[in-house]
Amino acid sequence: MRKCAIVGINWGDEGKGRMVDLLTEQFDVVIRYQGGGNAGHTVVNEYGKFALHLLPSGIFRKGVLNILGNGVALDLENLWTEIEQVRAQGVSLTPDNLRISDRASLLLPWHRALDGLEEARLKDKAYGSTKQGIAPFYSDKYQKKTLLAGELFDPEALRAHAAQLTEWKNLVLSGVYGAQKVTVEELMDWLTCYGEKLKPFICDTTKLLKQKEREGKRFLFEAQLGSLRDLDYGIVPYTTSSNPIAAYAPVGSGMPWAKIDEVIGVVKAYSTCVGEGPFVCEMFGEEAERLREAGAEYGAKTGRPRRVGPIDLVATRYGVEMQGATGIALTKLDVLSGMDEIPVCERYELDGEETDDFPFPTKLERCKPVLRTMPGWKTDISGIRTWEALPKEARDYVEMIEKAIGCPITYVSVGPERDAYIERK
Repeated sequence: MRKCAIVGINWGDEGKGRMVDLLTEQFDVVIRYQGGGNAGHTVVNEYGKFALHLLPSGIFRKGVLNILGNGVALDLENLWTEIEQVRAQGVSLTPDNLRISDRASLLLPWHRALDGLEEARLKDKAYGSTKQGIAPFYSDKYQKKTLLAGELFDPEALRAHAAQLTEWKNLVLSGVYGAQKVTVEELMDWLTCYGEKLKPFICDTTKLLKQKEREGKRFLFEAQLGSLRDLDYGIVPYTTSSNPIAAYAPVGSGMPWAKIDEVIGVVKAYSTCVGEGPFVCEMFGEEAERLREAGAEYGAKTGRPRRVGPIDLVATRYGVEMQGATGIALTKLDVLSGMDEIPVCERYELDGEETDDFPFPTKLERCKPVLRTMPGWKTDISGIRTWEALPKEARDYVEMIEKAIGCPITYVSVGPERDAYIERK
């Protein structure tokens, strides 16, 4: 049976949610396998426009089972708020189409508090956190100091465990940051309030996935962020605190035995970056502002203006390799329409020498982009649905990227709507 991962190739915000929503009609199960509510997947379909943060992007397709896997940072409060918002727009969300792993660790209110406290301590050296508690959460997870979703079904054990964690966490809150302590009662009230709402969705999803595999179902694995934000292979320390690469999908989904047979990497037709860290191809001034406005480049979670630049072939090629991509979905090609010339970052200059290799993180700040331009097209392509109908300049641009990154571009997005794409056979 088919097992496909849809992943980000660059810094995140490439349009993964749009591609998951599109391709879910070919699958039976969609699994979000890592990350938390610190980023948004924007989806536009017959129900309206959505910025999903925790919910899998397959929730809009009838008959599709969506799962939040054990690798996810499960914020009960934000998840319930998101469920209510999506339901308010006419989307059905029940235990029939949404399930949560009982082995998912809970992101607690103190994780969000600690995130803000640490960014404030770092001041001008801050990592650019969204302050959603992701780094403190994963730190606690790997210290084995979190609650599992399944513990919500055992109130006595839950309270005892919560008391242990509260005692320990207060040492950090008050001792390190001078912040107010948390009481066990406050934590239990929060767990009861949101836990009771979400308990009907929680189950042994690994057992469920085994059953679906025996039935011959098709699986799609959805990642958050992109290769360059990966904790191990990204631009450390300006990364997320989990692994967005496809290799982690089996572990974080609850199917550690799974073999991924297809990896669709999502690449934007130009570069964007939310948050801090090296961004070699970054553009500034009026040129950057025009591109930002044309692409509506503002963070789906934070609303922060995204940093923008030309497509970075060095970073993209590296991302393709780290993801093991078998095909590419190129998004937002329509945003480049109307430009006389389109800049391309084809190499880096590092310490006076040009390189095609993506450097070690500490060297990135010393890199300069080596740019060239390609002819633009002065035509609105948002209504085009076939490859042959694209202007020659647009086709040349896509083929240039394909050759440079060494991976076939199988989908070209020309708009945010579900049907605004071209499939290359």
